[in-house]
Amino acid sequence: MFYFYWSLQVPNTTTLLIELVGAAWLVHILVLSIWIILQKRPPVATLGWILALAFLPYIGFLIYHFLGPHRLVKQRFKRLVSRTALKEHAEYLQGHIPKPISHKHIAEVRQITDLVSKTTGFPLTNAHTLQVLEDGAQTYTAILDAIANAKHHVHLEYYIYEADHIGTTLRDLLIKKANEGVHVRLLVDGLGSAKLKTKFIQPLLDAGAAFSFFHKPRLSRLIKPMLNFRTHRKIVICDGTVGFTGGLNITDEEDERIHPDDAYHDIHIMLTGNAVHWLQMTFLEDWFYVTKQRNIAELKHYFPIQTPGTFPVQIIPSGPDSPWEIIHRFYLTIIENARHRVWLTTPYFVPTEPTLYALTNAALRGVDVRLLVPKNSDSKLVTYAARSYFGELKAAGAKIWEYDRRMLHSKTIVVDHSYSLIGTANFDTRSFRLNFEICVAGYGEELTDRLAKQFQKDIQRATLVPEPRKISHIARFFEAAARLFSPLL
Repeated sequence: MFYFYWSLQVPNTTTLLIELVGAAWLVHILVLSIWIILQKRPPVATLGWILALAFLPYIGFLIYHFLGPHRLVKQRFKRLVSRTALKEHAEYLQGHIPKPISHKHIAEVRQITDLVSKTTGFPLTNAHTLQVLEDGAQTYTAILDAIANAKHHVHLEYYIYEADHIGTTLRDLLIKKANEGVHVRLLVDGLGSAKLKTKFIQPLLDAGAAFSFFHKPRLSRLIKPMLNFRTHRKIVICDGTVGFTGGLNITDEEDERIHPDDAYHDIHIMLTGNAVHWLQMTFLEDWFYVTKQRNIAELKHYFPIQTPGTFPVQIIPSGPDSPWEIIHRFYLTIIENARHRVWLTTPYFVPTEPTLYALTNAALRGVDVRLLVPKNSDSKLVTYAARSYFGELKAAGAKIWEYDRRMLHSKTIVVDHSYSLIGTANFDTRSFRLNFEICVAGYGEELTDRLAKQFQKDIQRATLVPEPRKISHIARFFEAAARLFSPLL
């Protein structure tokens, strides 16, 4: 009888353990919920992460830890220091670079250029020449030629750099230029270019070139992972007068001379003139941030003032070190301003709610909205997620093409005859909020019409998505399920 009474009053070891685990779980949820709330993310995303942590207490934490929307704190300070080191040169450039020759569209786009200037510090500038490059043969040939002609410096920044045929060809040319006394700096992403080994890089270093990884994964970073904060930028600068950016990485996968049947289809741009200074500013900020180098001897030689160009452009850098999401805002603003056409090409179409509204609003008010995406991207999950948005777009009146010859990797938009954008940013949350990106905005007909011609050429190789789409119930389910992962894609 006494034992029975005691057993009711004193919990056994198992019961006590359960209660302790439950209490620890509640504390775990409370602490992490406060942490997530302080991130000040959209309410739906915040609630979603809290629920994931509550119902998946261990798996949910790991997902949030490695893929969640962490903000840069210490890294933001480091980038601020890098930006401050270049402030004097930025102010000099803004005061001394001639503005573009008067253009009939400049007054029309003034609010857009001001939006970019106030959020990035990069003003409206000018290009002396613009050349749109299609696929690897044109792009790699132009880049190699520009590097071969460089006399003072060559700066390169890439997300993916492979030690394959084109990667080796480029490395060997950089070694040659370094041996000639040209200052060579190569910055590659630590995750996208993780396959690069010391054996491949050492000859470059031996020639006197400088090399560094951007956020290279290390065991120490398991505590504070950097799976999101990647440099997705592709930048080449020669002598501060010639610059390249766009979608192409350094990989044989994008060279149709090596893979004629399945090389990625992509678009790049080559610029000359004063616009190159702002590509240079972006590269040097990244270089100073990664290497902790705060100055370069005779830095003024990296920013030679040139003859004013006739093409009004603006370089737009974005990344998680800024709260403004400027490329995201730029897309939203120009789509909302559209009156005649919005032609968008992207390999990864996973729109945010605001950009989806902007596209459907434009279509509903009679704007010619066209979307070109790959029929099968290099991610099945992204392909299914993208298709889950087709119904809403088509119901609003948009037309959608799927590029089915090769993997489409171009990233461009054309709006009316006033606005265009080409660069590294995909139409998804990762590019808008999590990666470091770089784009060139064109104002007026020059770049806009060139990209429009490229779009018309590309849809000739694509298939118009029919109405209605005939898909199975299983495929429809997979598309809807993939859409749930949109914030992570």
